[in-house]
Amino acid sequence: MGRSSKDKRDIYYRLAKEEGWRARSAFKLLQLDEEYRLFRGVHRAVDLCAAPGSWSQVLSRKLRGSEDQESEAKIVAVDLQAMAPLPGVIQIQGDITKVSTAHEIIRHFEGQSADLVVCDGAPDVTGLHDIDEYIQAQLLLAALNITTHVLCRGGTFVAKIFRGKDVTLLYSQLKIFFREVTCAKPRSSRNSSIESFVVCQGYCPPEGYVPNMSNPLLDHCYNVDFNQLEGPNRVIVPFLACGDLSAYDSDRTYPLQLETGKEYSYLPPTQPPICPPYQEACFLKRNNLLSKERHSAPSDETPPGTASQEVDPPVS
Repeated sequence: MGRSSKDKRDIYYRLAKEEGWRARSAFKLLQLDEEYRLFRGVHRAVDLCAAPGSWSQVLSRKLRGSEDQESEAKIVAVDLQAMAPLPGVIQIQGDITKVSTAHEIIRHFEGQSADLVVCDGAPDVTGLHDIDEYIQAQLLLAALNITTHVLCRGGTFVAKIFRGKDVTLLYSQLKIFFREVTCAKPRSSRNSSIESFVVCQGYCPPEGYVPNMSNPLLDHCYNVDFNQLEGPNRVIVPFLACGDLSAYDSDRTYPLQLETGKEYSYLPPTQPPICPPYQEACFLKRNNLLSKERHSAPSDETPPGTASQEVDPPVS
């Protein structure tokens, strides 16, 4: 397949390159903002699990405007991985499960709390949905835990969620801390994916609650019948599909020439990854070094002082 094949198969990947976004996920936050007006009145924002930085880009453009404009808005991006610099974004390479990270965020805000916390983090999926949903739920709770340290009362929290059979449990946990919790699916998120986003508005922690990183955030005792409740005891998670119906379909294949008279030209990604784990494998492949030689034990037909050579199969 050529370089343009992904541009055909994924319209939002292509639009992200054309509009200068680091990843297609930028459109998810933009479409969530269209529905919930997330950035209204926001002066301090935190982007958790920020790499490669597309959501930080959205925050920067929406809260600070162009690079020439002066703005009082402050944006802090946190990730374990290194991230290329962004204008107007303070970067912290740290762990969201450490209280020191929360203190550093508050320090950058000069002792004030954030108005908005967003998190687009996700684990490396295994393909086993039950395991993926559980790991993602733990990541969501870790993000919520640090959010309780840095978010102001009345603030908003947005995070990725894998919508599975235990989504009602997560919903009940989030309702303890927020007045309004909604599960939303942006149009740029593929229908074939179980990915959705929780939009939690009106932060109001329980009276007397003290954020603490050393203990589990919540420990609900529930049995296997938790999600089988019926009648008035049943919890139904509000779900909203957001994004204009006239927007592009993320599961559809589009022609390369979208507009008449506008010729298609391939564009490279806006920001290549920094030190990705596959960097060495790509280097070996480009230089024809994936096939390695090894020496086996000498056979009867091998001349003295030499060994027969055997070639390993290419690494997949």
